Amino acid sequence: MSKATSSNAKRVTTHLLQEMKLRGEKISMLTAYDFSMAKILDSGGIDVLLVGDSASNVMAGHETTLPITLDQMIYHASAVVRGVQRALVVVDIPFGSYQGNSRLALESAVRIMKESGAHAVKMEGGEEIKESITRVLSAGVPVMGHLGLTPQSIYKFGTYSVRAREETEAAKLIEDAKILEECGCFAIVLEKIPSKLAAKVAKAVQIPIIGIGAGAGVDGQVLVTHDMLGITQDFHPRFLRRYADLAGIMKQAVSQYVEDVKAISFPTEEESYE
Repeated sequence: MSKATSSNAKRVTTHLLQEMKLRGEKISMLTAYDFSMAKILDSGGIDVLLVGDSASNVMAGHETTLPITLDQMIYHASAVVRGVQRALVVVDIPFGSYQGNSRLALESAVRIMKESGAHAVKMEGGEEIKESITRVLSAGVPVMGHLGLTPQSIYKFGTYSVRAREETEAAKLIEDAKILEECGCFAIVLEKIPSKLAAKVAKAVQIPIIGIGAGAGVDGQVLVTHDMLGITQDFHPRFLRRYADLAGIMKQAVSQYVEDVKAISFPTEEESYE
């Protein structure tokens, strides 16, 4: 592990993320959905853990993020919070729990904060959800925004391809980022947009911009942990770098266990009680 920096010597807060942007220190962010994984990621020095609605895909096997419920997100978030000592824990408010209804948005955010002990929530969208974001923020709940490819709107877009390549959509994205900053969001995730546009957004606002498939010109990066560790095998986007092949290691371990059990070489005398 690399030598600890001043930023990972203390608990990460929204204020600390702002300081990191100001001094040019990049922010690291990964997803987490359970206690054991969260504990490992936290001890590895990660700055932010996102309890993503991607749990719908990697934990439950759904094709999209839409089916996961608020209760399920709170369950996952509660487990993650119990495994964390340093990282900031951000929780996705799931589809159908905030769009078009600011009162529902507030109720959902408050439930997440009270029942899971998380530190912030994340919401997808720009100007169209401004009222919901403002109402959640008015209750003192920190909000992280999310622009570009917004998976909760996949049926609207009809594709997971790169967003904001056209001038009109790019201009709207920049404007939406400024709106989210003005509302009071402490950071924004930009997903799958041209790298030059992402860098432009990062310079246009004072709050941290976290990219996923948005190039290196932003203030930090986020990946889905199961993708980054090679646990998932059927997902190969251009932006994904696999840092391990845990699926292969796990399969090998299971095969060896099966072999040992059938050969009666496990357990040994030393692994048994008298």
